[in-house]
Amino acid sequence: MSTLTLEHEPLAAEVSFSGQMLTVGLVDGRSLAVPLEWYPRLAQATDQERGNWHLLGDGYAIEWPDLDEHIGVAGLLAGRRSGESAASFQRWLASRSDI
Repeated sequence: MSTLTLEHEPLAAEVSFSGQMLTVGLVDGRSLAVPLEWYPRLAQATDQERGNWHLLGDGYAIEWPDLDEHIGVAGLLAGRRSGESAASFQRWLASRSDI
């Protein structure tokens, strides 16, 4: 089994949403698009909540403070989906009943 070695840490520069996709533009010019269903909190978010994102550090991760969601760029590149348990997501969803 080989191990992937990156020359540079992947860093995010921008975030956008189109239909049911999350697209992250990287500082090296690449773009990475993943289905929103990979991140249920983002899939359930309003456009305003999705638009309120911040880069952490130099862009090693993206944070959505309104949703308590944090996604690492390296994890996106590795194809990692949200690791949140179904029970945790259901509690979070119930807390949003007024939205």
